[in-house]
Amino acid sequence: MSDNLKDFYQEIILEHSKSPRNFKEMQSPSCCGNGHNTSCGDKLKVCLKLNEKKEVDDISFSGIGCAISLASASLMTEAILHKSFDEANKIFKNFHSMLTKECSFECKNMQEEKLKVFCSLKDYPSRVKCATLPWHAMIQAFEEKK
Repeated sequence: MSDNLKDFYQEIILEHSKSPRNFKEMQSPSCCGNGHNTSCGDKLKVCLKLNEKKEVDDISFSGIGCAISLASASLMTEAILHKSFDEANKIFKNFHSMLTKECSFECKNMQEEKLKVFCSLKDYPSRVKCATLPWHAMIQAFEEKK
């Protein structure tokens, strides 16, 4: 990866961690999930408001976390808005694959381009936990509703 691309990715992560999207307490959520990374102390709560088709009409997160977990949560909220559980889970699987192993064709071509800012974390397993924390909380929220 070129230095210019790394710098660009770092800028996006910093921008989303300083001004995270959908960072708020949701009133009357359909379901919520919690994530806690004991190795660094990150604690996030992800809440979903689902419509009658079980698609995400609104999503929020709150809590404390490092720049990676906050940026990941912020970008996640944008990526899964208006998605069903199956669609959100597919995005998460591609995201997780990108961070932990060789990316499949589907992973490399995922539509959620912004999530690729985390691709360099593959070399830092402890940071992978930070990036996936909000996603695990989101999956937990969906599963609570099932």
